[in-house]
Amino acid sequence: MYATVQDLIVEWNREAELTQKVLDGLTDQALQQQVYPGGRTLGRIAWHFVANIPDYLTEFGVLVEKVSNSDEVPSAKEMAETFNTVSSRVVEALQEQWTDDSLKHVQNAFGRLESNATIFMGLIKHIVHHRGQATVLMRQAELPIPAVYGPSKEGWAQLGVTPPL
Repeated sequence: MYATVQDLIVEWNREAELTQKVLDGLTDQALQQQVYPGGRTLGRIAWHFVANIPDYLTEFGVLVEKVSNSDEVPSAKEMAETFNTVSSRVVEALQEQWTDDSLKHVQNAFGRLESNATIFMGLIKHIVHHRGQATVLMRQAELPIPAVYGPSKEGWAQLGVTPPL
């Protein structure tokens, strides 16, 4: 758990860097890759977690400027740029609006009483969950997958190692 706002920011920045690599690997064509026929697309999933960040944080008292046109999936490049901007705004908002004591404040989150630290960790887990979905859809769309928590198939190949099955 996070003891200080700085701890939280360090974790946010680590995860944001990994998420940025995934978003930077998207193409406009790949955004159309569907989970299943008639299901959500890679673009819809990725845009959901990017555009949702300000709404989620604002709901719990951290004011972050909303994403304009959050209903329409933008181009892959715009999506990656938007995430970069939003991610920076999150850090600024946390530094300006929260103190270390803010992390201990308890409030209702989705029907449960949780500390702000736990609520923020939930946001990170939400992004990680959808980032995982995005990498599977990227593989289905035949895009290279960046290393996230370890080498991808492409990363293993660059190391001269046959990837484990």
